[in-house]
Amino acid sequence: MNYRMIKYILGWIMIFAAIFMAVPLITAVVYGEKAGWSFLISAAVSAALGGLLIIRRPENKVLYAREGFVIVSLSWILLSLCGSLPFVISGAIPNYIDALFETVSGFTTTGASILTEVESLPKCILMWRSFSHWVGGMGVLVFIMAFVQLSGGQNMHIMKAESPGPSVSKLVPRVKTTALILYSIYFVLTLIEFVLLLFGGLSVFEAANTAFATAGTGGFGIRNDSMGSFSPYVQIVVTVFMLLFSINFSSYYLILLRNFKDAFNCEVRWFLVIVAVVITLITCNIADMFNTVGEALRHSAFTVASLISTTGFSTVDFDKWPELSRNLLVMVMFVGACAGSTGGGIKVSRIIILFKSMGKELENLIHPKQVKKVTIDNRLVEHEVVRSVNVYMVAYVMLYVFSVIALSFDNHGFTTNFTAVAATINNIGPGLEMVGPTCNFSFFSPFSKIVLIFDMLAGRLELFPMLLLFTPATWKK
Repeated sequence: MNYRMIKYILGWIMIFAAIFMAVPLITAVVYGEKAGWSFLISAAVSAALGGLLIIRRPENKVLYAREGFVIVSLSWILLSLCGSLPFVISGAIPNYIDALFETVSGFTTTGASILTEVESLPKCILMWRSFSHWVGGMGVLVFIMAFVQLSGGQNMHIMKAESPGPSVSKLVPRVKTTALILYSIYFVLTLIEFVLLLFGGLSVFEAANTAFATAGTGGFGIRNDSMGSFSPYVQIVVTVFMLLFSINFSSYYLILLRNFKDAFNCEVRWFLVIVAVVITLITCNIADMFNTVGEALRHSAFTVASLISTTGFSTVDFDKWPELSRNLLVMVMFVGACAGSTGGGIKVSRIIILFKSMGKELENLIHPKQVKKVTIDNRLVEHEVVRSVNVYMVAYVMLYVFSVIALSFDNHGFTTNFTAVAATINNIGPGLEMVGPTCNFSFFSPFSKIVLIFDMLAGRLELFPMLLLFTPATWKK
């Protein structure tokens, strides 16, 4: 284990955490808010500690898969610990467990909140909540790799550990260039949404917060009703961009190269089919609850896009919809977005691989001597990828069951506990009943909040980086 290199990268994490706080600090200066001092103090502490860790550059820069997983998991934990300081220092969230919950929810782009009311918060605090979504959406280590040479060309291990999906590949030979391309696409899409929201009559502050939260598929709102009081135009723009940020960013790079066939691959096509079918079914199911079919379609499309992208915005209380609609929404919570996007969930690519693997096994039962491989887009899916998907699902179910049981000690209803875990491990935000779109997570005990914090981190990092921290073999030399 290369501990010196791990310490060095964690130092950079703390320095970049301080740099990120410049955004809410500038917001505080613009609006003349005293809460800005909390960001200045927090940034100074983070930068000072980070500086101490990077003073001595390690001679051995070699990183293997084990170091990659440890760096990613510890980085996200450390980033969350630093990011929660402004909430506590400013007094916006005086309880540290609550502040940590809110911060982890921000960086993991979950959007689950312990706050009962947000409109009275200082604008700099609201900006920090939304900006944390944007930072965590693409991945903080991917961002750092775009600007800092970390490990002498071996940082693909870090990128694989942090990027969502069953497999990760480089767009170009150099990982640093790949990271820069991804963040460039991410920035441009965010900027386009920001401009379109300005055309919709939003202020710069409202447009920036909404664009940050949408881009990271996070869902922290700046109004108590989330997106309900915004105009239909704004809701439609956000709907479109929630779906755009749910698609693998490699597809946008391939579109720029005019490789449309690979850009609209099997995963993207199935994702769009699932979205279209669920929107149609829910629109038909809730049509009589709204004045027009068009209004029902708008709310249905927004809600489906919000939950399958794991953003978590809401325009209406979908917990009051008929049982069919509620069940369909829970289903898309688990399906999630595409691999390589900013969305969470199991991922459409894993669902495809699981179904194709099941089909292969059923055919092998009928024709035992037949040799059949799993393919996607006429390309062979490596056995290693199929195996990792199967292991992921086992780990996912085990963690899910453990979390639901752990939450049951609070003696809340099954639907509340079940969807609270679904909302956190899939990085969605709202669930049903007591954690519905008009509710929050403040009523959970400190123990349950810690369980949900772990679920948010594990869900964002695809389970294994967090689980490996508890494996003794990880720490052996």
